[in-house]
Formats: sequence, C-alpha cells, structure tokens
Amino acid sequence: MKQFDMSTERPSSQQLENERRRVIRQRDISRNIRGMFGVLIVIAAIVTLVLNIWLPVLEVQRGSMVPTLSDGDVLVFTTIGEIGHGDIIAFHHGNQVLIKRVIGMAGDLVDIEDDGSVVLNNFPLDEPYISEHNAGEVSTELPSLVQENQFFVLGDHRATSIDSRDQDIGMVRESQIIGKAIFRIWPLNSFAYIG
Repeated sequence: MKQFDMSTERPSSQQLENERRRVIRQRDISRNIRGMFGVLIVIAAIVTLVLNIWLPVLEVQRGSMVPTLSDGDVLVFTTIGEIGHGDIIAFHHGNQVLIKRVIGMAGDLVDIEDDGSVVLNNFPLDEPYISEHNAGEVSTELPSLVQENQFFVLGDHRATSIDSRDQDIGMVRESQIIGKAIFRIWPLNSFAYIG
C-alpha cells in the first residue's frame, strides 16, 4: 500500500492569489518595457528622418575647400533659410555631392582675372578665406551673369577645385542644393560655427 507524505502543505488560496498577481505584474512590466522600446525606436527614426531632411550631415572630401575645410571634416548643413554670398553649400552634381563657396547669386556678374582674383559686379572681391589666388582651369565663358535661382560657386583651394569655372558644373541650380553649412562637428577640436 502506498503512503502519502502529509508533511507538505498545500498553498493557501491567498498564496495562490498573490502568485497570480505577481505573474500578471511581471507580464505587464514586460509589455510596458517592450512598448517603451517600440516608442523609442519610432522616435529615433523620426529624429533621424528630420535631421536628414532639415539638418543633413556630410563629410568633406577632395581637398577643394582647403584651408577653410580639410578632408574628413564633418559638417552640419541646414535646408532652412536664405543662401548668401560667402556661404558654404553642398549640392548634387551627377552622382556626387560637392561642397563649395557661393561667390555669385542671381543678377551678379562674375569674372576671374588672369592671376585668379575674383571680380564681382566690377569690384575686386576680398577673399580672406583663400591662401592664394589661382585662376585654375577655366572652361566657362567669363564674365558670367548669374541667372535667377542659380549660384556661381568656387572652392577655396582654387588650384585644384572643380567648380563653376568648369563648364561641366557651371552655375549651380537651386534645385541641386542640399543645404548651407552651419557647423563643423568633426574633428571635435575644430568644432566651430561656420554660417
């Protein structure tokens, strides 16, 4: 005959109810944590989308903006606001993104002297941001009158920059522009407002 051990007690109804509540609380906490992660992922996606639309971040390449900017510098651009003379802009050209300085805007007459000096509306342009004047390769007809919704752009390193002096690039249309630079964020020791 089989004997039962009567020394083990059955849980009381209160203990069973407490255990049921604990399991439900644990399940609710787990659901809340998953829900919070889902909300955080959605918020991160929205912030990333907003930043890419209104504040694109781009890396400088090709050395055409030396000495102002160096290869590897990372810039934040804005798509909001007006673009003016001297602003540094990023724009699409074919399948690449170029970063250059705005020299001429709608209605401006741009010319480049043999020594590389820029003449804007018949006045020599003061360019403290370049280290040396250089006419570079010019295949665009100069002087050039900048048309509505267009920009004449030059790189700060005139000897190597391919810019509006090249007929392949020519005037940059407003529709090509990604934005204008407002901050250099990398390298950290060169963090600066650019706009």
